[in-house]
Amino acid sequence: MPEILLEMKGITKEFPGVKALDNVNLTVEKGEIHALIGENGAGKSTLMNVLSGVYPYGTYTGEIIYKGEPCRFRNIKDSSRKKIVIIHQELALVPFLSIAENIFLGNEIAQAGVINWDACYKKAQMLLDKVGLNESCETLVKDIGIGKQQLVEIAKALAQDAELLILDEPTASLNDEDSDHLLSLLLSLKEEGLTSILISHKLNEIMKVADRITILRDGSTIETLDKAKDSVTTERIVAGMVGRPLVDYYPKREKHIGEVFFEVKNWNVYSELDPSRKIIDDVSFSIRRGEIVGIAGLMGAGRTELAMSIFGRSYGSKVSGTIIKDGREISLKNVRQAIHEGIVYATEDRKDSGLILSDDICHNISLASLERISSHAVINAEKEIAMTEEYVNKFGVKTSGVGQLAGNLSGGNQQKVVLGKCMMTEPDVLILDEPTRGIDVGAKYEIYCIINELVAQNKGVLMISSEMPELLGMADRIYVMNEGKMVGEFSAAEATQEKIMHCILTAKEHIA
Repeated sequence: MPEILLEMKGITKEFPGVKALDNVNLTVEKGEIHALIGENGAGKSTLMNVLSGVYPYGTYTGEIIYKGEPCRFRNIKDSSRKKIVIIHQELALVPFLSIAENIFLGNEIAQAGVINWDACYKKAQMLLDKVGLNESCETLVKDIGIGKQQLVEIAKALAQDAELLILDEPTASLNDEDSDHLLSLLLSLKEEGLTSILISHKLNEIMKVADRITILRDGSTIETLDKAKDSVTTERIVAGMVGRPLVDYYPKREKHIGEVFFEVKNWNVYSELDPSRKIIDDVSFSIRRGEIVGIAGLMGAGRTELAMSIFGRSYGSKVSGTIIKDGREISLKNVRQAIHEGIVYATEDRKDSGLILSDDICHNISLASLERISSHAVINAEKEIAMTEEYVNKFGVKTSGVGQLAGNLSGGNQQKVVLGKCMMTEPDVLILDEPTRGIDVGAKYEIYCIINELVAQNKGVLMISSEMPELLGMADRIYVMNEGKMVGEFSAAEATQEKIMHCILTAKEHIA
């Protein structure tokens, strides 16, 4: 009989007006990788926050039994003492501290109250090697990308000698290569006896590493599947998550692709940190009316830097090149000019750059369109509410109303608010950077439908995604970037994962 490490019995958690968890039960066996899966808002993160003490004992009902003992965690320190470590989807790093300082923050190697920095840096570098992060541990966190920051979080957890590791969407911001490395790392840690609870919307990852899978829907436990005993398929998992079979992962659309109306020519961008280093090197591309154009590439290829530099020079130094829209050259020196010209950018980091989490949905959606709802610099509050409610209803945002704080929404609903903010500007070109990162399969489908509605209006979409099946399922054309250059272009009919990766790898060999 497997040894039971953790039992959560009858967990019920309520927020004002919402029952987030309704009598949820979860059993985790020692030494297994247990997947927790469900749509955004199903209660996965809430359940793990109950377990780790983020939501303290007394704010929920039910029972937590760990290693055979009842536990009443009143804060995250209580669970950490039991060697339960949670890595949240929202990164909890201090940007102006080094990687090593972040790894050992609150867990410093010290003697007689004096921190041994040599030991900290030495162990930090060993942990970085273990998680596959090729960076100096003295590098400031603000100077590395979001995917690398996720690896720092994992190294930080390993430094605490975790016995139960909870990972909330750990690969959401990683490319395929780094995701595979992380999953292999989890499997090797499992061999060393570490127990993991993995929350992920990537079903291929769940199928690859999980021993058992618990499905939540609307705050309730649907079932727990054992891969050793049950017939586990992605179709069965999806049906359990959304309550119905999902036949098509990518919605069909009638394609009416017109003429080229947006072009970027000979675009060059240099690093903000090191103005001598070129990040974008002579890049050119075009978008036709009614077309979804994808950009594929590995982490560090320069896709986000390209998008941000086009969007009113939000990134970079010494930016040069030409942007042509509707046959005329346009100058986009700031974000306001970009929005005025009908170009809008949805960031990959919705929580940090896309939303003001402490403000309500209404203000978040209207923020980029204040001119449309104001007269003589005075905002028409009734018009603002009416227009934002229109987008909330149109996009199916699950909320009690536009007055709800954006920070209290699930990831999928937050992403819909970001899209609502973009769409309220009535853009001609919508640049989407990882639009479905950390979002469940049901919410992804709804966002794909929103994208299709936009191009049906004769607009254009530029989609950056690290999920190759997403690009292949949605894009009409796919450009391939590597190390700041465009190294390939494929039509939807000819594009395959193998061709795209071959294009990237041969470009790397040529550069080397």
